Formats: sequence, structure tokens, C-alpha cells
Amino acid sequence: MIAPWLWAVFTVIAAGSQTVRNAMQRSLTATLGTVGATQVRFLFGFPFALMFLAGVCFVLDRRPPVPAPSYWLWVLEGAVTQFAATALMLAAMGERSFVVTIAYIKTEPVQVALFGLVLLGDQLTWTMVLAIVIATAGVVVMSVKPGKMEGGFKPTALGLISGGLFGLSAVGFRGAILKLGDPSFVMAATFTLTMGLLLQSVFLTAWLYFRDRAVLNAIFRAWRPSLFAGFMGALASQFWYLGFAIATAASVRTLALVEVLFAQMISRFIFKQPTTPREFGGIVLIVIGCVLLIWAY
Repeated sequence: MIAPWLWAVFTVIAAGSQTVRNAMQRSLTATLGTVGATQVRFLFGFPFALMFLAGVCFVLDRRPPVPAPSYWLWVLEGAVTQFAATALMLAAMGERSFVVTIAYIKTEPVQVALFGLVLLGDQLTWTMVLAIVIATAGVVVMSVKPGKMEGGFKPTALGLISGGLFGLSAVGFRGAILKLGDPSFVMAATFTLTMGLLLQSVFLTAWLYFRDRAVLNAIFRAWRPSLFAGFMGALASQFWYLGFAIATAASVRTLALVEVLFAQMISRFIFKQPTTPREFGGIVLIVIGCVLLIWAY
């Protein structure tokens, strides 16, 4: 019997880990570029995913599952949309402050609720819908000044499209986990994480090898900070997938808005960017929506 609140614990841990990874990737963008910093997440995260999978196999005393062919379609969809979303996220961070970029991206829950309903048949209660709307309103309040979009059209568009792609990625990986049909949700989540990172690492390494080997070489020269970013990325994804295995993608991605709170702390104490009253009001709405969601689930 899985505790009904366990998905929320997984999500909060994932959000905290992802905030650290985003900050690390942002610092790597200056030296590696957008694609190079995106590759760090996958290439240096894959070895840690293998370690996670080996640990699960050891604890469960079994081999990894053998998936059906249809499983790979879901993993491929999740993998491709995720690295596209990550690249756009890093590009948006170059245009706007760290915390506001995260806020634009976190309009994702509304999109993922629709994607989950259409592609997976994930159902939401009216209370969950209300929670999603309130939390998303929080990120809108944080992101948009009265009368105009803060930061201009380009970072807004990049952030919103990135959020939509992250939503498709979440649905794709949840679909893969469900399609695997493994009796252990931990095995299903960890195996899917490993296969996703494998595909992403191979695709993007091949792309850089043929299109920009200088960036590929720079990635390996920056292995120390890249290794930590990769670990935090793999750790965050591990807990995202554990959440997806036992809850709808919309519920997980809505509660993931607590990442905005973590991003606010990173922005204030590391990047020295102050919090405005408007951003504080948005944070309050996000907290209300997340609490309501946990209560409703």
C-alpha cells in the first residue's frame, strides 16, 4: 500500500534538487552555450541514473524489465521534448532574471493538465482544477507587470513554450512508466529515467560531434561543475518520475511550483536580485494553490 501523500514528498524533493541544477546550468551557459549546458544535464546525469538503477535492482533482487515496443514511443517523446524545453529555458534565463524565467516556465500545470487528459486520460477533480488555477495565477502575478509583459516578448515566449514542452515531457515519461506496467513503481520510474537519459545523451552528443565539437570538448574540460549539475539533474528526475508513477502529471507539476519559492531564495541570496511586493503576492497564491492541491488529492 502506497501512502497517499508520498507523491507530494517526492515532488518537493525533486523541485529543490531541480532548482540547484538550474542554477548550476545557468552558470555553465556562459562558457558552454545553451546547447552545451543542456547536454551537461543529460550526459553527466546518465552515469548517476545507472547507479540508481543498479541500486534498485540490488534491493529488489531482480533484473530490469523488458519493455514492449510501444514503451519506446513514450520515452522518445518525453526525451525529445525535455531537451528542447531545457534549451529554451536556458535561453530564456539569458534574457531575464532567474526567478521570473522560472515563473514563466511554471505556467506549465495548465498545459500538462490538458495534455494528461487528452493523451493519458488522467482525471482531475474540480478542487484540483481550482488549485491549478490559483497556483498558476501566482506565477502570472509574479511575471507580468500591469500593462506590459516584464522583460519583453522574447523571454516570455521562450518561457511559455519551454513550459509547454516540459508539460509534454512530463506526460510522455508518465505514459512510459504506466506502459511499462512493472509491479514496482520504483523500478518503473528508475528504469524510465535511465532509458530517457540514455537517449538524450546519445542524440545530443551526436549532434554536437557533427555540428560543434568545440562545445563537446569544452563540456569535458568543465567536468567538475558539470558532474555536480548532472548529479542534481539525475536526482531531481528520479524523484519527478517517482511522483509520476503514483500521481497524475498535472498534480505533480502543480505542486512543483514550490520550485518558484526555491528559485526566489536562489535569486535573492546568490544572484542578489530583490523580491518585489508583486512577486511576494504571487508566491502567496502559489502556496495557497499547492496546499489546496495536497488537501484535495
